[in-house]
Amino acid sequence: MAKPADISVFDPDIIWPAMRSAFAKLHPRSQIRNPVMFVVEVVAALTTLIFVRDFLTGGAQLGFSFQIIVWLWFTLLFANFAEAVAEGRGKAQADALRQTRTQTDAKRLAPDESTYELVPATSLKVDDVVVVEAGDIIPSDGEVIEGVASVNEAAITGESAPVIRESGGDRSAVTGGTQVLSDQIKVRITAAAGSTFLDRMIALVEGAQRQKTPNEIALNILLAGMTIIFVLAVATIPSFATYAGGSIPVVALVALFVTLIPTTIGALLSAIGIAGMDRLVRFNVLAMSGRAVEAAGDVDTLLLDKTGTITLGNRQATELLPLAGVGEQELADAAQLSSLADETPEGRSIVVLAKEKYGIRGRDMGQLHAQFVPFTAQTRMSGVDIEGSSIRKGAVDAMLAHLDTASGRTGKARDSSRELQKIAEGVAKSGGTPLAVARDGRLLGIVHLKDIVKGGIRERFAALRQMGIRTVMITGDNPMTAAAIAAEAGVDDFLAQATPENKLDLIRAEQAKGKLVAMCGDGTNDAPALAQADVGVAMNTGTVAAREAGNMVDLDSDPTKLIEVVEIGKQLLMTRGSLTTFSIANDVAKYFAIIPAMFVAFYPQLQALNVTRLGSPESAILSAIIFNALIIVALIPLALRGVKYRAIGAGALLRRNLLVYGLGGVLIPFVGIKAIDISLNAAGLV
Repeated sequence: MAKPADISVFDPDIIWPAMRSAFAKLHPRSQIRNPVMFVVEVVAALTTLIFVRDFLTGGAQLGFSFQIIVWLWFTLLFANFAEAVAEGRGKAQADALRQTRTQTDAKRLAPDESTYELVPATSLKVDDVVVVEAGDIIPSDGEVIEGVASVNEAAITGESAPVIRESGGDRSAVTGGTQVLSDQIKVRITAAAGSTFLDRMIALVEGAQRQKTPNEIALNILLAGMTIIFVLAVATIPSFATYAGGSIPVVALVALFVTLIPTTIGALLSAIGIAGMDRLVRFNVLAMSGRAVEAAGDVDTLLLDKTGTITLGNRQATELLPLAGVGEQELADAAQLSSLADETPEGRSIVVLAKEKYGIRGRDMGQLHAQFVPFTAQTRMSGVDIEGSSIRKGAVDAMLAHLDTASGRTGKARDSSRELQKIAEGVAKSGGTPLAVARDGRLLGIVHLKDIVKGGIRERFAALRQMGIRTVMITGDNPMTAAAIAAEAGVDDFLAQATPENKLDLIRAEQAKGKLVAMCGDGTNDAPALAQADVGVAMNTGTVAAREAGNMVDLDSDPTKLIEVVEIGKQLLMTRGSLTTFSIANDVAKYFAIIPAMFVAFYPQLQALNVTRLGSPESAILSAIIFNALIIVALIPLALRGVKYRAIGAGALLRRNLLVYGLGGVLIPFVGIKAIDISLNAAGLV
């Protein structure tokens, strides 16, 4: 499928349906979800009925009333259009995802797993076991219980590179609709038809399951309260006008009311929330609720796994440290020979180091009749027997124990052991992992394997610190190694030799201090911590337990995204705060721009406050109602794109917000309303 980021806001396939949807959303049952705009619809309908009555009875100022009514309905349609465009991108993504769902048969195994029967995928139940072979579509969400296979997950992630799924690890979860490219696996079904991960994803991205967040609800209550206040305020105006010896038409009162209530933020509030979740989806992160996105923006503590997040994930050989009396070339030759059959990233890096730094080319091991000794968890060593010589490499303590068993301990051997341990200790203190190399029972030296800290990660942690976010590295390494990596990466703290209980205790301790905590994980052992964290980002490659425990799922399984998730959450909060500031400042400016012009006939003293010198009360009202509608249209791109986030302090952020959106919200209405007033008078419309 196309990557979600390819779907443009201005795509005609989104704009035209959004226009139709804007009219459909005028239905009261849809409009009532937005209290401010519902009130606008009620008064627009009321003034329309009054206009029809006046038109039939020959009332006065019909042209002026008609223009007011038209712009009232435009205000509603523009607000609905903003929400519809935001929803449109989600629906476009949902349609693309829906195309990936195919009606397929599943090979459901019999209870004894000796045979299988072809059944429709929709008939599968939880705990059914299916066999999936190369070329087959995985029929439903499940967990690999046997085998290993290469799987194409482009239907979910948009990436064509295949991934490995295997039983018994943290990469056992498979998603319905993806395709097995090689080998064969047995999958235990974990989701019934209609409730698969893909079904949930479709419902979420098209907005069908989007619930208002606590902040949205609170802001809606505030806006509704302000609307009620202005209902009461405007209702008292006719009595004051009568007292002053005049009268104000109902349509003018309605127009005044609509320009005074917070229609700008009321119109854009829903679009801002939808767009915030949409930005995560386009970033290939699926948020299970808007609340999780908001929480990400308020995170105080960020827990990050070391391997794959802070470091590259594969340790690399960076230097060879020979013992006294051993040449570097001799150590390099033995280290390379012992690693030629080692397909791990560490083993390949030793071969590359020996080739690039010491000029030792690879050899044809077939001609040498070499016998390789594979690595095992029991021996923690690997090596090669070649031309009557035995070469081994492995963990320092394992190598020393092996040599103790294989040969007697001479004084020279003990001296070598002490020297080796001293070098190994230095490597560990620097954050590296030492591998000992020996040939024919003689220690040669140490290979320094280093966790390579990702480029630019230190600067990113500095930016997070500037946001007020504390970063904590979680690792299973010993405290000495963990401290070295933490210092190099620039994190604020670290948790070494971490167990699931340790992670959970750390999260609870932070939350007890009133902090919001975010973390990522992919294993079943991460599930308790993911569930406890305020923002739990589960890797899509992880286990079902991890994906169910988190409130976000990263479809690309990139742990570093946790940092971007926090930034997207902050951008959502900033966008809502900035546009709320602009809306309130905008309303205040409109009061001073139009009220003096409207009431100068009753109270001539107000002429001193009519700083914009609007042409007439009618012109002031119509200019304000037109500006009120057009400013919503002008702010739609900003609401959907979001205010650009910058990692500056809270104080600087507040000053910038007040300067740009507060001061801007005050000045723009004066300029806009005056420009519209001049145009209306020039065109003779008032």
